[in-house]
Formats: sequence, C-alpha cells, structure tokens
Amino acid sequence: MHVGIAHHLGWAVAVTATSDHRVVDRRRIALVEPGTPTAPVHHEGRPLDDDAAAALVARVRASAARATAAALDGLAADVGGPVASLSMRSWPPDFPADIAVQRRVPYEARADSVMYRQVLDDAARARGWRVHLFEAADVERRAALVLGERAGEVLHGPRATLGPPWTKDHRMALAATVLATTGS
Repeated sequence: MHVGIAHHLGWAVAVTATSDHRVVDRRRIALVEPGTPTAPVHHEGRPLDDDAAAALVARVRASAARATAAALDGLAADVGGPVASLSMRSWPPDFPADIAVQRRVPYEARADSVMYRQVLDDAARARGWRVHLFEAADVERRAALVLGERAGEVLHGPRATLGPPWTKDHRMALAATVLATTGS
C-alpha cells in the first residue's frame, strides 16, 4: 500500500492506493491534537518573544507528533495490507531550524507547513515506510505521463466509484502514490 498526503495546517487528506493505483482508503486525518494552535510560528495571538515562540512551537510539534502517529497507525490498521510508502510535498532541505529565523521573511509564511511535513516524515520513517517527496505544482502532470491512457481513469475515476469527496487534494495525493510506486 502507498499513502499520499495533501496536508494543510493541522490536518491532511490521506489517500491509500495499491501498487496498481486502486484506491483502498481516503480520509481526512488530524495532524495536531484538538485545542492546539495549528500555526505556532505564524502565531496570531499576543506577541511572543523568541523564547516563548520556541516553547509554543515545541508544544505544537509534540502534539503534532502524537496526533500524526495515531492517525497513521489508524490508517495502517484499516487498509488491509502493509504500507510501503508515504508521499508528501517536499520542502527545502536547507530550511532553517532556528525559530527566530523562521519567524522572519521569507520563512515565516512556510515554517508551520514545513513543521507538519517534518513530523509526517519522522512518523513514516519510524514505521519503516519509505518517504517520497513531490512538487505539488507538477505531481498530477507527472503521474499522468506515467499512467498514459489510464490517467483519466486512475486520477478521476475514484470520484465516480467512491463518490464525493474527490477533490484536487485527493487527486494530488493519489498522483503522488503513482510516482512513489514507479520511483519517479
């Protein structure tokens, strides 16, 4: 099984497919525990100094690690076979770890999103899953090239067979699993 993720702040769409690209599960998963701020770096509450911001980020990251682990464990238990890979959007490998730097332009707009991807990466690797990174801008196009004539059926067919919701997030997550199974 291959899991594709289209993440947002605090939640994600997860699509699980077989190696022949048949969708076996789609769900919305929580990436942070209820009541926890979803954007600690881009915090919109009272102004925080760097130490307080770092403490908030650490608290949210710990919550995200617990929620993500629970979500992935639940997904793995439900899909009826071992999970081989998890695919998600890439992030710059040199993205700064220092919270004071993350709070400045150009990083602050992406720091919270990168945190969730890093937590997903850690959780997948802890389960022995291969992690596949993709670029959101071209993942569907690249998957369509791999699939050839089957592209429409594979990427858009689940809406007809599974019913709504089947959104751009679902297609992107499924397309990512296609690339993961082919090593693209």
